[in-house]
Amino acid sequence: MKPKLKVHVTVGKPLGVVWDVWTNPEHITKWNAASEDWHTPTASNDLRTGGGFTFRMEAKDGSMGFDMGGVYTKVIDQEQISYIMADGRSVNVWFKEENGQVEVTEIFEAEDQNPIEMQQAGWQSIMDNFKKYTESLK
Repeated sequence: MKPKLKVHVTVGKPLGVVWDVWTNPEHITKWNAASEDWHTPTASNDLRTGGGFTFRMEAKDGSMGFDMGGVYTKVIDQEQISYIMADGRSVNVWFKEENGQVEVTEIFEAEDQNPIEMQQAGWQSIMDNFKKYTESLK
């Protein structure tokens, strides 16, 4: 059984905005990166149970890149997204609005190629970018 890791942020925007930024490919390409030297040039998303997604993540200098994708196993509007990644790992994301803010919590199964600490830091960095981008919107 693969270890499960947890990342989360609290975003100072209404739930509808947070959900839209998390799920809309136009927004995903603006925040889905673990560091300044990476980006997501393309994203597609069919947000429904049985639907799928694909994000292309690349180093900005073109030296490396990969596709990240999966199939949704559960989608509850503005509450929960669950999916199985192409490599078979499961991910669950919860959205909870409280006092005008939204807590986003993501629990994912670790992969075998990289150290747990690196995976935790990378996914948390992406969450932090999500928060920063979402809160910058007017």
